[in-house]
Amino acid sequence: MIRNFVISLGAILAIPAAAFGLEVQAVESPGGFKAWLVEDHTIPFTALEIDFGGGAVLEGPNIDGAAYFLAGMFEEGAGGYDAAEFQRRVQELAVDFSFDAYQEVMSVSVKFLTENKEESIELLRLALEEPRYDSDRLEFVRSQILAIIANREKDATDIAYNRLNREVFGSHPLGEPIEGTVESIEAMTAEDLETFRQKALNRSDIIVGAAGDITAEELGLVLDQLFAGLASEAPALPAEPQSLLDAGTTVIDYPAPQSFVVFRHAGVERDDPEFLTAYVMNEILGSQSYLSRLKDEVREKRGLTYGIASYLSTYDEIGFISGQFSTDNRSVGEALEVVEEVWFEMAENGVTEEELQNVKTYLTGAYPLRFDGNSRIASILAAMQRQGRAITYFDDRNDMVNALTVEDINRMAKRLLKSDELHFVIVGQPEGLESRDVATTE
Repeated sequence: MIRNFVISLGAILAIPAAAFGLEVQAVESPGGFKAWLVEDHTIPFTALEIDFGGGAVLEGPNIDGAAYFLAGMFEEGAGGYDAAEFQRRVQELAVDFSFDAYQEVMSVSVKFLTENKEESIELLRLALEEPRYDSDRLEFVRSQILAIIANREKDATDIAYNRLNREVFGSHPLGEPIEGTVESIEAMTAEDLETFRQKALNRSDIIVGAAGDITAEELGLVLDQLFAGLASEAPALPAEPQSLLDAGTTVIDYPAPQSFVVFRHAGVERDDPEFLTAYVMNEILGSQSYLSRLKDEVREKRGLTYGIASYLSTYDEIGFISGQFSTDNRSVGEALEVVEEVWFEMAENGVTEEELQNVKTYLTGAYPLRFDGNSRIASILAAMQRQGRAITYFDDRNDMVNALTVEDINRMAKRLLKSDELHFVIVGQPEGLESRDVATTE
């Protein structure tokens, strides 16, 4: 049951919702910053997951990779601490920071001991508000990224996904590799990074998940300490992405005995009212952890791959259904035909009651296992907010799964699965594609 109550400090509001023994609270700080919290005072440490909306799509021309570069600089000194002093302080406090950049989010993961909460949060605040760009550390991070880019250009998986994203989004920022290019990273300056930081780390779109030995009142003070000094003006976002993807097959020549294949067509957006229906449908179609139809047909029956999966890939304003597998070059043509057959069969004839009941048992039984520690819980709390879920989702999710009918799943399969719209990107030297209209690239 949901109930409302107000804590005496400022405007901190907590709304608990039980989920598998979790009490999920919606917290609002005196300064107006919001978070979801699960208190657990059995172990004296807390985990925070912080998402700043925007990410790499905010970079603009000539600074591709700025988000990724900035994420690498956050632990290279801040305020009065140079890089060595910052790391020494991290070790003294036994605090753990992780900074990551994605296309639409800059994220920070934090774990700190209760006894060191104030000092740990202040060190994080310094990293976010006053990062240093000392020349030696700037060059160190630059060299790391250039090495990553060099490896990316040789890795079949990265080659395939970068090509697919470019074919989907064209010149839109979502089509650019998160690490940037050799040219953009070599040209990146401290001024570029600081300008981007002020744009990307702002108060207009912050999501926080918290779990551990902290109260709603204490968390409210932490939020204000961390975010009050950040810019408040929302940055301008790029134009809404439009998919340019058409059905077809793109082959990138790559000398290896196996080909890596990715495939995609239009899907559902995160805020689609039937997103969960699409999710359950895909579990039957191509789950990574469940014996799906794709696994059964491509791997088990024909032995064409060690692993194949499909998944819903979503961005803030657009969604896709995607998949991937590797197979011997000689088997690529057959494997593609089987994927298309599975796609077509489910769209035309749907799923069985047995398939749906089996996947319901799996999904509802596995769901509580996700909440297996403060860090995981904090991450899930942040993700659910980013996806626009209600705080009651944790209570309602399994009931919502169990309420789905075969008719619901089959309606979604017919709506979503279009075998004649699939686009394949193949990195390798595939055979058996004579009947396909293939675009070949270097």
